[in-house]
Amino acid sequence: MREGWTYKKLGEVCELYQPQTISSKELIEDGLYPVYGANGVIGRYDKYNHEHSELLMTCRGATCGTINISTPFAWINGNAMVIHPKSYDITIPFLAFQLRGIDLSDIITGAAQPQITRQTLTNKKIGVPSLQEQQQIVSELDLLSSVIEKQKAQIEELDKLAQSIFYDMFGDPVENEKGWEVKKLSEICKLFAGGDVPKERFSKTKTEEYKIPIFSNGIEEHGLYGYTDIPKVKDKCITISGRGTIGHVEKRCEEFYPIIRLLCVIPIVPMNISYLTHYAKAKNFKGNGVAIPQLTVPMIKNSLCPLPPLELQNHFAKKMESIEYQKELIQKSLDEVEVLYNSRMNFWFN
Repeated sequence: MREGWTYKKLGEVCELYQPQTISSKELIEDGLYPVYGANGVIGRYDKYNHEHSELLMTCRGATCGTINISTPFAWINGNAMVIHPKSYDITIPFLAFQLRGIDLSDIITGAAQPQITRQTLTNKKIGVPSLQEQQQIVSELDLLSSVIEKQKAQIEELDKLAQSIFYDMFGDPVENEKGWEVKKLSEICKLFAGGDVPKERFSKTKTEEYKIPIFSNGIEEHGLYGYTDIPKVKDKCITISGRGTIGHVEKRCEEFYPIIRLLCVIPIVPMNISYLTHYAKAKNFKGNGVAIPQLTVPMIKNSLCPLPPLELQNHFAKKMESIEYQKELIQKSLDEVEVLYNSRMNFWFN
């Protein structure tokens, strides 16, 4: 506990409730007001049920505990928990940072379908410093957050530039308007899904013995999950997420171990790995399934892949080197800022 802060149950300082939900069928494409679901804006509507900005927490599913802040004049659905301060003693921006920074695992229930209920959230203890200190903390964390978002946006713009160059040189891989030779993905690549790492061969941190990266189907840190001493894949390849961030593509140029639900694609004919990477991104593989969407090897093996001349693929890869170098510089800076941000969040709230 921090000196000078008072600690209270969240229910003592905030009203917690889940508003009335409107269905997706009721959404209006050109509605005047945004509609907030569990993870942000999901559409528009011609009415609003909240006049002011509100603090929202995702209360069901894999993203349980995620924090959002709504805009004024919005409709908030009931799969988001509204956390509304009862007085001016605590501000929404400060409370948002604190709820992002504290451990919520002790109030998340349900294995198959994680959830946070009003009853469990009500009793969660939070710290309340003076309004002046709240503003100082928010200013510091806002600045770091702003730098992080700007650097992520720069990386995203470079990704868009790379994909634009791909389309300019090779055309749409689905339409194949340039008439390149076409092969099924299974004819030109080895395809397989990852597997479970034996518990006794797994480490969450990198050590002298366990230094082979384990990748899963995630975006953060390129899906890095942990480390092992088993290099299941030694070839240059791409991976495609089969669950969660479905269709997310990563180029892998080091030995690694793919975890289950991560699809590996290794060329078995002369093909530049940069070309294959951007082909897969342009192809935009989709999964199926309503409750738990997923993508599998059988679902992509018959996908048609244009095969431009290898010389042209290599020329494209050269162009990508400059972009990748710029991305690496930005990513290095981003990693450093994120470490500082996490350190300050831990300092203030843990």
